[in-house]
Amino acid sequence: MTSSSGADLAGALTAEGHTLRIRVYFEDTDFSGSVYHASYLRFLERGRSDFLRLLGVHHTALAADGLVFAVRRMTIEFDRPARIDDVVEVRTSVEELGGASVTLRQGIARGADMLIRATVTVALLSLDGRVKRFPAAIRQVLAANAQPVR
Repeated sequence: MTSSSGADLAGALTAEGHTLRIRVYFEDTDFSGSVYHASYLRFLERGRSDFLRLLGVHHTALAADGLVFAVRRMTIEFDRPARIDDVVEVRTSVEELGGASVTLRQGIARGADMLIRATVTVALLSLDGRVKRFPAAIRQVLAANAQPVR
């Protein structure tokens, strides 16, 4: 029997943040069998979304309140390729928390090998695109999960 909440699909919270395992499929790769660079963006997005989901911050509830998250800045270092059928782990942690934005440190690893390193700043916006401060409950869970910069 499967869980109706989908929590088993959302990865796991850890002492360092969040981890999400993803299998690389043919659709994620280019002609050489390596993951296409834009596919990593989707993997990172899934990691961020599931991290927030497990913290109790749900995109549907935010949208009902007229709020959305939007990527403001992203830097990525591509160190090694993932390949078709690899199982990779997306790692996400809070690096810095501002009044209306959060900077997340993300990585994609295959076993002990770090493949991708990313820093992503996400802002909270109203549906009309105006920057909004984090509600107290969201600020509290993000602050509780902030990690010191290493």
